[in-house]
Amino acid sequence: MERSVPLMSMMAALLWLALLATATEEDRVNKSTSAADMPFWSTATPKEDEQHQFDGGFSSLDGMLQWAVGHSDPVKLKETAQGVQRLSHEELKQGQMEIKELMEKLKMPSDAELMQIAIDDLNNLSLPLEDRHRALQELLILVEPIDNANDLHKLGGLTAVVTELNNPNPEIRSISAWILGKASQNNPVVQNQILELGTLAKLMEMACSSFIEESTKALYTISSLVRDNLSGQDLFYMEAGDVMLQNILSNSSVDIRLRRKSVFLLADLIHCQLDLQENKAEPPIFSNHFFLKSVVDLIASTDLDLQEKALYAVKNLLMLRYSDALVFKEVCELDVMLSRMKQQLEQLIVYDKFKEYAMDVESLRREVELIFLGKLDKVKGIADFEFGH
Repeated sequence: MERSVPLMSMMAALLWLALLATATEEDRVNKSTSAADMPFWSTATPKEDEQHQFDGGFSSLDGMLQWAVGHSDPVKLKETAQGVQRLSHEELKQGQMEIKELMEKLKMPSDAELMQIAIDDLNNLSLPLEDRHRALQELLILVEPIDNANDLHKLGGLTAVVTELNNPNPEIRSISAWILGKASQNNPVVQNQILELGTLAKLMEMACSSFIEESTKALYTISSLVRDNLSGQDLFYMEAGDVMLQNILSNSSVDIRLRRKSVFLLADLIHCQLDLQENKAEPPIFSNHFFLKSVVDLIASTDLDLQEKALYAVKNLLMLRYSDALVFKEVCELDVMLSRMKQQLEQLIVYDKFKEYAMDVESLRREVELIFLGKLDKVKGIADFEFGH
């Protein structure tokens, strides 16, 4: 609600004089600047000024004074201040106490306090489903800043949210998984905290749910947990995560959103393997012929986003030290798939809507083709050498 100018003037005058209430009445008259001579300006920047209007919070009486003065009519403020000056010292002290109480009421709770309220709601077993959903929605927003995410476990939030993964309601399970994914994204501390709670197996189970929102959110969270996290990746393979990926990628009837997220996760796993392949054993899935063909086949997808993600994954697979170019040629028919893709991109490039995309993907396609042909040449060279001897 918009505040009236007289009210602003009264507030400013009361605030200013309340700040002087600790002085004696004589000191107030003899030493302080009179309200009549008081300059009227606000030191708050426009951004700060706007924030105060909306959040209702002030860090001090002085902050509230500056805001009130800045929103007052100078003439009205002068008249009101002259009237307030006639108040006794006791009346001014009382006014100061009332203003402090008002500040406490107007003060916005911190993020930690808001998180604790939501967590307490989740721990309330009698809380209605609608309120439980609301509490989770609030946490979903609050955990985005990394400091808040780091505080979540200290406040008991991770345990409360993980518990909700077993809720009978699929929407509650979905948003709970989403919270864990957001909190752990690029955050090793929270990644390990969630993994230590034994959450990964449950998330993999959820990723196979027939409720698509649940499965996509679960897979998103799995990706967040294992990205650049070696212990998380080891646990992923121990829990047969590679089998889960293979089942999703090889099944064309699976929702396209789930397949996209699966390829994205795969690309992350391969990228990490590339960085560490000198010191880390290669997971068997990266040499599994059926799995490799499932990935290469995605290049023929009619979904452009999935097609591009699959191309990146194939590129990284080819760059693995032990990748076999002959398998990609004879089993996966990568050369045929790349040729078909080139024809498709040539058709897209004539449309302005797809031209830029088609050019970018063609550049990537050509890069994959060069890596593939280079590996084939090496194989051919080795074969010729061995045949010659």
